Amino acid sequence: MSNREKVLVAMSGGVDSSAVCLLLQDQGYEVVGMTMRVWDLPQQFASPDQAQPDFILSAQELAQRLGIEHHVVDVREGFRQTIVQNFLDEYRGGRTPNPCVLCNRKFKFRLLAEMADRLGCQWMATGHYVQVEEKGDFAYLLMGDDVRKDQSYFLWRVPQQTLKRCLFPLGKMEKPEVRKYLDEKGFALRAKQSESMEVCFVERDYRDFLRQQLPDLAEQVKGGAYVDAGGKKLGEHLGVPFYTVGQRKGLGIALGAPAYVLRLNPDKNTIVLGREEELKTTFLLTEAPEVVDEAEFFTAQDLTVRIRYHSNPVPCKVRRLDDGRMLVETAEQVSAVTPGQSAVFYIKNRLVGGAYIASQKGIGGLVAAMKTSGEN
Repeated sequence: MSNREKVLVAMSGGVDSSAVCLLLQDQGYEVVGMTMRVWDLPQQFASPDQAQPDFILSAQELAQRLGIEHHVVDVREGFRQTIVQNFLDEYRGGRTPNPCVLCNRKFKFRLLAEMADRLGCQWMATGHYVQVEEKGDFAYLLMGDDVRKDQSYFLWRVPQQTLKRCLFPLGKMEKPEVRKYLDEKGFALRAKQSESMEVCFVERDYRDFLRQQLPDLAEQVKGGAYVDAGGKKLGEHLGVPFYTVGQRKGLGIALGAPAYVLRLNPDKNTIVLGREEELKTTFLLTEAPEVVDEAEFFTAQDLTVRIRYHSNPVPCKVRRLDDGRMLVETAEQVSAVTPGQSAVFYIKNRLVGGAYIASQKGIGGLVAAMKTSGEN
């Protein structure tokens, strides 16, 4: 590293980004901080007369203590129009979104890159538990060494040109190490801070958020039918947006045996219920794929896929369909394939691509045609 290279750090005011600032200073970088204000929640204001939420004040306090430049970027309106609106639209459409995937692409890393250019920073850094390595012409994300904290799943849409400028100082650390490091550096209170929530704008249950943001929604969608796989009506539900694939609790119906949400049909406002075994499959359809190196991805023999954040990678094969979607075949059964979530692909610990889980409508015909043609 040349002397005093500048790095722009995404500062949330929490444990991880605080540690990143200190680690990079220790390594000789000139650190500049940036904090995004995307959504205000009541509990973020310790005092009613506060102009800025607690996490911004915390980031500013750390910046002052470390003697670093700090910038606040207020993108609340754009965030509402893009990320929150997408979140609402996806649930209305019978899908289960993962807003962090979209936010990392459209907000966090886009704004970091723009601000880094403006401030003359060669590098950008965040507190994600991932690593990055360049291999040939490509930059790859690697899973963090702390598998419980690994956040690569959320970052599959970060563009190549951005990744090539990213530093992830926590990628080789485990969370207890990070807390210990902060404590030893004289930041005992920060070291003990609790974790932030998974979806930064949803306080409690996402259903409460839908009702708050869309006051007419419950009335518009009430009275939909629960049906079985054959279309027989079993009862009524509150409306497709208030349910997700795989859900068992809170269905409000007794069928004499545990029932699970198998499929959602927003056009008919129907929800198909069935047994837990019916959620299991070895095939799924994905759409809007983004892969790092197509030549490697579509010929890889050791490809694995994760279909939700905390799921284990499962060996798989991928076929590209004529319409741009991908048909994924897994070597073992996966459960509750959920449209709107991400399917993220790895070779060992290296992220090589991702896609959104699509509607599974018509997948039976595709699988049958593939088997008839003799494809393996």
